[in-house]
Amino acid sequence: MANNYFRFKQFTVFHDRCAMKVGTDGVLLGAWASVDHCKRILDVGTGSGLIALQLAQRSATAHITAVEIDAQAAAQATENTNASPWSERLEVLHTDFLQYQPEETFDLIVSNPPYFQDALKCPDAQRNTARHTDTLSFEAFFRQSVKMLSADGRIALIIPTEAEESLLNAATLSSLFPHRRLAVFTKPGKPCRRLLIEFGLREQTCRQEELCIEHEHHHYTPEYISLTKDFYLAL
Repeated sequence: MANNYFRFKQFTVFHDRCAMKVGTDGVLLGAWASVDHCKRILDVGTGSGLIALQLAQRSATAHITAVEIDAQAAAQATENTNASPWSERLEVLHTDFLQYQPEETFDLIVSNPPYFQDALKCPDAQRNTARHTDTLSFEAFFRQSVKMLSADGRIALIIPTEAEESLLNAATLSSLFPHRRLAVFTKPGKPCRRLLIEFGLREQTCRQEELCIEHEHHHYTPEYISLTKDFYLAL
């Protein structure tokens, strides 16, 4: 039986009441998103609170707000953040992101968003909400995000490679431009399965990067170790 928690170097994440468990995607986004000059950060669809906790660890003073539509996940994220060393800078809200109206803007908005558009759904309604775009399409996500983004703010997401065209089209509709793009490969010779993309309101050349996770099974590359070493207990 799998553990109902995942222990990192500086915090522990319990995830048994969340549709989406702790996984590589969330860790990658939490380690990769730029926190430079961030005073306020928003994590959309926080789930267990993993990414919010990573960003709190990486930023010395930023206040992180995490929103979650699912009541069970929001409650567990609250417990996880309250038990962390940065509880005074972390806030979890049980709310629909599309109805959220913050009083101030954010310097960074991150999300590991729903991405299935036409895929067959499973019987688990909680998991469907976390994985399918019915409740939060890319277009709706960007429309809402730009309302609360500071002038120099950034939006960072992780998506499957096949969702890139839809994501870029939706970003264009909201006058957002890609600034950074990281293509993630599991092993050499394998196709790219995941993309991390950072957007901003200013047009500029997009920095293209690549990351390979493993040389072979359970033998990790120096680049992946360097990116995630502050979080994993061992690689």
